[in-house]
Formats: sequence, structure tokens, C-alpha cells
Amino acid sequence: MPGTQPSRLIRLQPIDDVAIAATDIAAGSQVDAGDGPLTARDDIGRGHKIALRDLRSGVPVLRYGQVIGFAGRDIAAGEHVHLHNLEYREFQRDYEFAVDARVEELIAASERATFDGYLRSDGKVGTRNYLGVLTSVNCSATAAKQIAARMRYSGVLDDYEHVDGVVALTHGTGCGMAPDGEGIDVLRRVMRGYLTHPNFVGFVVLGLGCEDNQIAALTKDVPMRADVPVFASTIQEIGGTKKTVATGVAQLTEMLPIADQARRSRVSASHLILGTNCGGSDSYSGLTANPALGNAVDRLVRNGGTGIVGETPEIYGTEHMLVRRAASEKVGRKLLERIDWWREYTSKNGGSMDNNPSPGNKAGGLTTILEKSLGAVAKGGTTTLADVVEYAEPVTTPGFVFMDTPGYDPVSVTGIVAGGANVVCFTTGRGSAFGCAPVPSLKLATNTPLYEHMSDDMDINAGGIADGTTTVEELGEQIFQRVLAVASGEPTKSEEMEYGEEEFVPWHIGTVM
Repeated sequence: MPGTQPSRLIRLQPIDDVAIAATDIAAGSQVDAGDGPLTARDDIGRGHKIALRDLRSGVPVLRYGQVIGFAGRDIAAGEHVHLHNLEYREFQRDYEFAVDARVEELIAASERATFDGYLRSDGKVGTRNYLGVLTSVNCSATAAKQIAARMRYSGVLDDYEHVDGVVALTHGTGCGMAPDGEGIDVLRRVMRGYLTHPNFVGFVVLGLGCEDNQIAALTKDVPMRADVPVFASTIQEIGGTKKTVATGVAQLTEMLPIADQARRSRVSASHLILGTNCGGSDSYSGLTANPALGNAVDRLVRNGGTGIVGETPEIYGTEHMLVRRAASEKVGRKLLERIDWWREYTSKNGGSMDNNPSPGNKAGGLTTILEKSLGAVAKGGTTTLADVVEYAEPVTTPGFVFMDTPGYDPVSVTGIVAGGANVVCFTTGRGSAFGCAPVPSLKLATNTPLYEHMSDDMDINAGGIADGTTTVEELGEQIFQRVLAVASGEPTKSEEMEYGEEEFVPWHIGTVM
């Protein structure tokens, strides 16, 4: 029809009340979302929403065929729908447990995809081969960083081509906290997850000496691999910082010949545990990168592997959809228990579950936590929810698994890696710079302008889905193949820029004393 621009709107479901602008739309322009021409009443930025019909004040507004908020006033067809006229409200959800669960049809073992990984003595498979320096407390962080830096820049690693490097895992806690209870339990769970991670082949565990998080308690009953050398001590015991750094360097240098003996071998994709995360999301996240990543997760699950989704505050409002996919009512109720925990946790800290999206999310077109969650949950694909685990808890059930993590990216991914993820895919619409050593992290741009603008940081462009040059299924296959390549040793953009150490951020729960 003359004057219309049908390619400028993206509408997901026929019942949706809003569509997404694929490009900037000027007020007065005619657009078409499939029901005929519509005149834009406002300037509408790329990724933002336009009302497709008149909406009376108070009615629920649909996107993805689901409620994303409620009209804060009367909204006319063609208006920009955002913070000024769409608001969050609680509403009743129906919880139907396991009604959409199904037995997954797995690809025969002999026909499954493969990658080249490090098969460890406990049966786990690493995708990288690192030595680590793990601190029990912030007080030993400087010494740990100096140990890693001396190893990295001394040239000693040059003679060991099969060692990827030395990672210093430092953090801001470990003391000034209750010596028992949830806070220190979570911290130790993270550390134990890293100590047993298949991407590590040796450790120096370093404390100050007088901290609450004592090394003896931290390492007690940890199921370490027999072939992983561990040197554990404290600055006070060794005799000061200089002696500690020298001792740490000497210990790691002794470990290098052992670490260098590791070799990659061809293994099944069933050994992959793919962690997923989204940060700096925009309105395209739920249209492009997240559903494509979900498609890749589905492919991995069919190959016997595991995909993890976290960020509990950012799936809030979609839990009724997830419990429908739960393998059992027990699994579904585990998810709802974590949602209830978060309601109580945010309430007693003066917050609420709708204190989201962030300013960057809003600038990218997201308005409410409901809208953000509907896009974020797409990372989990379509398969049965096999299990729900707590933060940093070991993931042992194959398939699609949900981990209870905060939405803050470094904290979330730290828990997911501690749970066993050996590859991470991170989607972003605003442009997050991120890595998670010792695990490689692929970054997926949700839109083409971002991919082109931050090409040094982005590994995959998902914007082709919105541009019409590819499909969710085609990109899902591309992501799956890149995951296999990266698991086999192909470097990611974040690894090339040495991201990852500073992003080790265990979740701090409780009072600082």
C-alpha cells in the first residue's frame, strides 16, 4: 500500500497489543503490522513499542502473547508505549505443573555431535587447561594477583603450550561475616565448584590466616581429582607478602610440567554444560539472540548435553510458563520456592521484584520486568525443565536446568560456572563487555548496529533475524556449531582481550560485620 512501511514493525503474536519498531519511526509515518496501515502518533525509536489498537486505562497489554504490563492511561493506536503509559502490576497466574513436560528424543550416542576436550580422571571434560590461584579472603587478593601476573609476564609459560595460563580468582569477602550460615555456605560452594572445575589442573589456595573463611573449612571434604596438585597456605603462615608471592610462583612453576601433559581428545557433546546469561538487554533480546540461543540449547539437549539458565529476578513473571515445562511437580515447586525466597529477600532489603529493568534496558525499549523476563526466559529453549538448583550447586542432571542466581551478570555467571558450566553464551543488546575465566564466553549481539559498532567484543550477530537475513533455527544451528568450536579451543573475543578474572564475583548474602 502506498506510504506504508511494512518492514518497520515486528509483531510476534496475532493477539499482541504492541509491535516493535525495526527502525526509527517518525511521527506521522504510516506503518503496517499485518492488520493494515497504522499512523504513528509519536516518534518511536528502534526497538521501542507502538500500540496496534486503542487500549483503555487499566487493561493488560500483551507482547509475546503474554502480559507485559498494564495501560497506565488510555493509549491510542499508533502511540509510543513505554514508561509514561505502561506500568507494572501484580496479577494472578495459574500454575499448572508439568503439563507441557515431555520425554526428550535424544540423538543416538553414536550419532551425537562431538568436540575436542580435556577428559579428566573424574569423567568430567574441560574446555580449557588452566592453573588457578584461589583466595579465601579479600586480604590475600593482592598477593594472588601478583602471583598470577609474575607467572603471566615472566615468560615461564612460553615453554608449556598446552597450558592456557594462570587465573587469579579474587573477591571482596571472606571475613567480616558470620562464620556459619547461608552467606559463608554460598561463598564456599562457589569456591568448591571452582576447585573441582574441569578447566583447572592445579591450584594455589591462598588466605591471610585469621579470616572467617578458613582454608581448612573451605577445603574440607572437597572431592578433588587425584591428579590435581593443590598447595594451600596463608600469608601469615608463610611470613609476609613477598615470601608468599615467591612461594606461590614456585609452587605453580612446579605444577606446569604436570599441567602441560593434558591433551584434547574427541568426546561427545553430552559432556558440554552450556551456561547462558543476558546483560545489557534491549527489546530485541527476546526477538533475536535469546530465542536463537534457546534453539542452540535445544540442540545441545538432544545431543545429551546440558543448558543452564539463571537470573531469577529476570525470569520473574514467567515462572508459570516454566512450571508447565517442569519434569515433575517437585521440580516446579523448587522453582516457586526460589521465587518466594526472592520476594522475602528483596522485601527485607527495601526492594521489590519489579525494581527492574535497568536504565540501559529502558533506553533499549524494555519497560517492565514482565517484558524483560519474557525475553530472557527464551534462552532456555523449549525442552522440559529437568531440574532447579540453588546458586553454585553442582549441576548433575542433563537437559535444561534452572539455577537460582541474581540478575547481576558477574555474580550470576560465577555461580553458573561454579555449578559446572564449561562454555558460556552471553547475549547483549546494549553492549556488555564480559568474560568468565577459566570458561570461554561467546557474546551474542541482539542487533546488527551493535554488532558492527562493537565488533571487537561481539562473537555472533543475531541481528540478522530482525533484518530478515536469517531465522531463529538457522542462527541456532550456527550458535551450536560455534559452541562446539570454542569448546574445542577456538578463542572467543573476550579471551583475546583477557577478560574474566575481575568477573569472578561470588554472591554476597548477609551482613558485613
